[in-house]
Amino acid sequence: MQPLFSEQERRNRRQAEPLAARMRPQTLDEFIGQEHFLGEGKLLRRLLAADRLGSVIFHGPPGTGKTTLAHLLAYSSRSTFRQLSAVSDGVKQLREILTEAADRLSVRQQKTLLFIDEIHRFNKAQQDVLLPDVENGIVILAGATTENPYFTINNALLSRSRIFQFEPLTQEHIKTLLRRAAADKDRGLGQFAIHLHEDALDFLAEICDGDARRALSALEIGVLSCGSSPVEFTRGLASESVQKKAVAYDRDGDSHYDTISALIKSIRGSDPDAAVYWLAKMLVAGEDIRFLARRLVILASEDIGNANPQALPLAVAAATACEMVGLPECQLNLAQTVIYLACAPKSNSATEAIYAAKKDVQEGGLIPVPRHLRDTHDPSSTQKTEYQYAHNFADGIAAQDYLGVEKEYYKPTDRGFEAELARRLAFIKERLKGNG
Repeated sequence: MQPLFSEQERRNRRQAEPLAARMRPQTLDEFIGQEHFLGEGKLLRRLLAADRLGSVIFHGPPGTGKTTLAHLLAYSSRSTFRQLSAVSDGVKQLREILTEAADRLSVRQQKTLLFIDEIHRFNKAQQDVLLPDVENGIVILAGATTENPYFTINNALLSRSRIFQFEPLTQEHIKTLLRRAAADKDRGLGQFAIHLHEDALDFLAEICDGDARRALSALEIGVLSCGSSPVEFTRGLASESVQKKAVAYDRDGDSHYDTISALIKSIRGSDPDAAVYWLAKMLVAGEDIRFLARRLVILASEDIGNANPQALPLAVAAATACEMVGLPECQLNLAQTVIYLACAPKSNSATEAIYAAKKDVQEGGLIPVPRHLRDTHDPSSTQKTEYQYAHNFADGIAAQDYLGVEKEYYKPTDRGFEAELARRLAFIKERLKGNG
């Protein structure tokens, strides 16, 4: 017999939930996004259809449906859902759930899906507690993390799980969710007369960066605070309702490395607009300006080199300016340098030259210093007259061998100033051979 007020209590709890919680999909068909592994015929769908769902690790940004999908997987696999947070729960709670899961499987033949949010926060010892029951099928583990699991979850647990990469929801996904929430009279805001302006939907879909929770929260705040009926959900109301945009960025995590990679590749690809955007993201997120300056100094030689010899001095000057001026003003120095480096002609010839020479030194037989190049204070050296002093020649080039073997490490491009160096080098090589 059901408690007298259980249904009313359920409704009361539902009304107290935020819109994003109320609008969680109740079936896989309602789930939006992640079609690359959840669409018809894709891996996760096939596993469910074959009743072969095993442990999984969900990796991706917030608001993309990791928790929701774990609930749906439990329902679809007819498993009991249990949840832990690696931030607040420890080994004691974990062992209790594992014991319950073993009893449930033995007595009722019912599986348990254990969802662990922020699983990367568990240390190695805590993760190891899971291994026997995951391996023996006592629980189906669904771990969620915003960090790269290959760096933060131990290999033993990874080898027993399938990893699914969650992507941010697209703008069309977000707009679909907003329209659904505005129309749903049971779980959403359908009891209000809402006129959704298309530019308001576009604005929320863009500013929320694929985070469904943030978009739905803004819609709820705007509708409930409007104070008029019907509700005209305009772009202005959407802008007032959304919280200040937070830059998802972890200075020790994936976002840090992904963003600096995007900055470097945009400069290398000669796109100043993209480069300035990634620079701005890192500055807004509070990136260490010394780190940025160091990377620009490296890039000036690695990707530009002698195609524009001024790139390196400018990058070094920017690094010095960052130390002298500091933020916020040094962002101007960094922006100027990033734009200059992006627009400069590119060459990695110097990079390729030193890598090739180091490989020969490390892997090949060492080339002895030719006798005529040795220090004259060395008793084994020959007379000074055997060495040809370059400044004694009209063009400053002495026709002699400087290495002892035929090698070509530096191969200049025909871009920027390096094209002039290429012409000069061709002349030098002929003179070193005694020609001309």
